[in-house]
Amino acid sequence: MKKNSFYKGGSAFWYLIIIGFSLSYTPALANKLLRQNHSLPQQIQINGTITDGINPLTGVTISIKGKAKSTVISDFDGKYTIEANPIDTLVVTFIGFKTATIFINGRTTINIQLLEDITSLQEVRVNAGYYSVKESERTGSIAKITAKDIEKQPINNPLAAMQGRMSGVNITQATGTPGGGFDIQIRGINSIRTDGNAPLYIVDGVPYSSQSLGSVMTSGNILAGSASPLNNINPSDIESMEVLKDADATAIYGSRGSNGVVLITTKKGKQGKTKFDMNTYSSFGKLTRTMDLLNTAQYLSMRREAFANDGITDYPGYAYDVNGTWDQNRYTNWQKELLGGTANTNNIQTTVSGGNAETQFLLSGTYRNETTVFPGDAKYEKLAFHNSLTHRSIDNHFKMSFTADYATDKNTLPANDLMYQATILAPNAPALYDAQGNLNWENGTWNNPLSYLEGKYAANTTNLIANTVLSYNILENLEIKTNLGYTDYHISENRTFPSTMYNPAYGLGSEVSTLIINNAKRSSWIIEPQINWKKTVGNSELMLLAGTTFQKQTGQQLAQIGSGFASNSLLHNIAAASYLTITDDQLTIYKYQAFFGRINYNWKSKYIINVTGRRDGSSRFGPGNRFANFGAIGAAWIFSKEAFINNNSFLSFGKLRTSYGTSGNDQIGDYQFLDTYEITGNNYNGTIGIKPTRLFNPSFGWETNKKREAAIDLGFFNDRIFLTSAYFCNRSSSQLVGVPQPGTTGFSSLQANLNATVQNTGLELELRTVNFRKTAFNWTTTLNLTLPKNKLLEFPDLEGSTYANSLVIGKSLSIQKTYHYTGIDPVTGVYQFEDYNGDGKITGPEDRQWIEDTTPQLFGGLGNQLSYKNWALDFLFQGVKQKGRNYLYTASWIGDFSNQPQAVLNHWPQNGTDAEIQQYTTGANAAALDAYFLYSNSNATISDASYIRLKSISISYTIPKEVTKGGTAKIYLQGQNLLTWTKYKGADPENQSAFYSPPLRQFTFGLNLSF
Repeated sequence: MKKNSFYKGGSAFWYLIIIGFSLSYTPALANKLLRQNHSLPQQIQINGTITDGINPLTGVTISIKGKAKSTVISDFDGKYTIEANPIDTLVVTFIGFKTATIFINGRTTINIQLLEDITSLQEVRVNAGYYSVKESERTGSIAKITAKDIEKQPINNPLAAMQGRMSGVNITQATGTPGGGFDIQIRGINSIRTDGNAPLYIVDGVPYSSQSLGSVMTSGNILAGSASPLNNINPSDIESMEVLKDADATAIYGSRGSNGVVLITTKKGKQGKTKFDMNTYSSFGKLTRTMDLLNTAQYLSMRREAFANDGITDYPGYAYDVNGTWDQNRYTNWQKELLGGTANTNNIQTTVSGGNAETQFLLSGTYRNETTVFPGDAKYEKLAFHNSLTHRSIDNHFKMSFTADYATDKNTLPANDLMYQATILAPNAPALYDAQGNLNWENGTWNNPLSYLEGKYAANTTNLIANTVLSYNILENLEIKTNLGYTDYHISENRTFPSTMYNPAYGLGSEVSTLIINNAKRSSWIIEPQINWKKTVGNSELMLLAGTTFQKQTGQQLAQIGSGFASNSLLHNIAAASYLTITDDQLTIYKYQAFFGRINYNWKSKYIINVTGRRDGSSRFGPGNRFANFGAIGAAWIFSKEAFINNNSFLSFGKLRTSYGTSGNDQIGDYQFLDTYEITGNNYNGTIGIKPTRLFNPSFGWETNKKREAAIDLGFFNDRIFLTSAYFCNRSSSQLVGVPQPGTTGFSSLQANLNATVQNTGLELELRTVNFRKTAFNWTTTLNLTLPKNKLLEFPDLEGSTYANSLVIGKSLSIQKTYHYTGIDPVTGVYQFEDYNGDGKITGPEDRQWIEDTTPQLFGGLGNQLSYKNWALDFLFQGVKQKGRNYLYTASWIGDFSNQPQAVLNHWPQNGTDAEIQQYTTGANAAALDAYFLYSNSNATISDASYIRLKSISISYTIPKEVTKGGTAKIYLQGQNLLTWTKYKGADPENQSAFYSPPLRQFTFGLNLSF
């Protein structure tokens, strides 16, 4: 018998929408007719405009005192129309401004100017995921930025908007090349595994996987890793971003909240007449910093001294730089030549939005084009569409919200970043082009750096995020709701190695040309039925939330390498390859189910208790540990409402809050608990074999993070000074690491939960001050500081594990175990190191016992927002105190056929034993060469990498209404990464890389129009 399923083909999703509209549409018409019948003849129509003294205010609520159903909202011009009796009173409210009460007194035109009210910011609701809460009543730790912060930065990745703006959130940019990614840590590193520390991302209620499907074989040499899926979320479409940090905020996300949760809420339409917005800007960017390298005279002097030190008087034939083959007077600044281009960015977004009291809509489209600082025509293009539809019935029982975001990007870049080549090429190296304009190979004496541009990296990605929320109020205080979500992500990328990349002297043809391709896709759906109940009795308010989650994610990936082509013209066709290797071919299915709940009790708006819990089940874990429970309790006491403090002119707000609970980490990949096998690729008598790659572990389970926090919020002088201080202590246990196994098993380790514990503690400070607040001039300052500390508390049998040479109990996970550099031998002129085991020689790991910690000791940001009449100025300083690897870690030995920084001039014997650099050598001095390799892995190559950076600055001017004739217009100038103060011995203290370009210094000019 054939059975038809209601859920088949996603029909449930559309049935619910159709039914919801059907239920709400007819009553809407009926109610409108009833309104007309109840019109009172004595009423008059009142019009006006609402401003802050300079600009119109959109979305202001205007109501008639004592009449609950008389509310209207101001449009994008700040205009409103309302019907009232001549003797009525208007009540005007808007978040961030003082409530205005205005007597009508028979007037038909009433223009209103609202005054800013910092205290009312405590009434702003903060998104906590499954619920929202007033800022003043939240018990958890939640940081937030809004569209106003995002729009002041010409960025492509949402994480870039948060840099320096949130306490406890440390973000670093991996590369300045478009399409590159960012690394984020929320309250430190919790997992010993480097790939287990990413937060959970939720976009409009839909989990969004940040795990890249890109391949490092294709993008690793240009993007500092694989392509980031977060680049497919358009920052211009984001209304707010909240970061959930403590147990109270993250426990409701259970097994996925250990590393924090990033909530992204996109823009929605607002009530008012239909309006059109356009925002367009153009940017040009240069590298933030370059290295101060040797000029030709200094370089040749170094080389000649190195040969002299090695006793070589006749320069060898391959020493083209000093033997006269190359021009001894030629000088090229290779950093300027290869990295000195201007990266241009053009971005345009258009938006149409509007709606009435029941239905609002928003449609937007964005086009972005970026180029690079490299020579050539490399570029990154993105096209993004965002739409939102919200609807409610007139009786406010039924509500629906639909959002969809679609983005596609195309990235065409060189296969290699030229950063390393730009810093090591001899300054007297030949010209890039010959007289005919072809690549110059100087008779085969060098590898032209532009040959790297012959190899290309190309990627095309598409991304869809769709979400529908349906809710219905069964009773006045009882709501049922369903959250439906779907994501679909595709990436197709390739990297080419044509034979034209290689020096013609090698005589190589297309038979060595190589193509690497990677095609992957991932889709997921989620269904979350929920029920909310709220009851107020006297001074008590009780809120209950219960729900369940059903989620499924499917991923597929195929990566191949082809080589040996008949012609380079066939290089992009993998079928034309003579040799084909499949490096990755996988299909993964991830299933997840959960039950969650929340109980919130509020008494007199002073004493608040919040309890959250979740029971998770995941297909990623063994049958013995597939389900786990997580929960938290948070409490807050708003002591400023106590009788002994209330209405105090000095202390306007005071709250103590604390939380404790557990969350989990399931970032381990799929099928890790199973016996798994892989294809050997070897042919034996016509049969391809398989081999085991992993042992079965039925007890394979979750990592668990126990989180504690205590915090205080203080507001002074009507909250013109507001201070938040929080101390946190997180302990992550049941670490998923490789447990060593006897050799007889055939495996070196078994992936299992080890009783290792990682602790993160820290102090977070946030300060906001309103320095001036006048009609024409306002000045606000914000400051955030974080002092983190990371420590490995326990790790059973650490010395017998693969982590023995990288971890130490009682120290941070970010330590580097190095040789201890003690100075230069005054006799031999070579580096010396501490002999820890006293055996008379320096060897590893026995003598690699010196510990350097590269964990940030402090990070934060200082921002200022100033406005004077139609002018506005915003700027942000970002600062980090840390240590990091410097240029000596990757530099060749001093005296080699490679350029060096100016600092190497401070060398032995000219500067004696106080010199930084040992005697120069071409590599022929074995003792000096051995000392160099030890030195590059010593504490001498780890130094101060602290910096203060003018992260962003924005200056804008709003053109007066008299000029724009009813619309609004704003012009602005923006800067990104403009100034950097640092003592770092390298190109950039943020990405600390010798191989990837640093973040760019950008200048932006833009125009914003609304009408």
